[in-house]
Amino acid sequence: MRKPFILKSVTLVNIKTTKNELQDILSGKGTVSYGAIIQSITDYLGRGKATSADAETEQQNKQKESDALIRYIEVNGLWIKDLDFSKFIAQGAEQRVFIKDERTVYKLNDTIYYVSWVDYFHNLLLNNYFFPDTAYQLAGFYFQDSILYAVVIQNFVKADQPTNLDLVAQFMESNGFENTRNHDYYHPQLGIILEDLHDENVLTQNGILYFIDTVFYIKPEIFWLKS
Repeated sequence: MRKPFILKSVTLVNIKTTKNELQDILSGKGTVSYGAIIQSITDYLGRGKATSADAETEQQNKQKESDALIRYIEVNGLWIKDLDFSKFIAQGAEQRVFIKDERTVYKLNDTIYYVSWVDYFHNLLLNNYFFPDTAYQLAGFYFQDSILYAVVIQNFVKADQPTNLDLVAQFMESNGFENTRNHDYYHPQLGIILEDLHDENVLTQNGILYFIDTVFYIKPEIFWLKS
């Protein structure tokens, strides 16, 4: 399992290596925890090679993309029909959280924060690369009230103290991310945006920060630029 993302002494070699690894993962050529099914779906949707033009197409055709995704789900038997709604514990702007067992939770995400499903799947892959302790496992999909949800499994983290957001900022900055506003960050060399790192999305347990709800985006013109 990959160690937590720490580039305290950033060098050009580290940046190049990291960027190459991430490009391989998002294009389906590299490996990451629980990445295989996510990469397969992304390839099926025809967005494996992201460019500015691709991103523009995704924004305009999310419904068409959703229809294609539903066909994939049906062919591959990825519908989840037995969720226990009595174990609901929380709801945010984009997802609902349910207890799976004492160690893990289910999260239902409707991708409202993303212009395409591929953007959401990229977010999962980036999270699993940078934060393996809270990696997402794509379990399947759920359909309710005309809304398609991705269902992911994640380790359950119980905070034992409030999160110090100054420490979050220090951690992000030590890893090359610049604060852009409030709780949003950007890595200019990697072309990666990470937003919404407030104290409900970053928990503290035994003095360690756990990033449980990440919102990653890429800037295609930077991210896909070869080093």
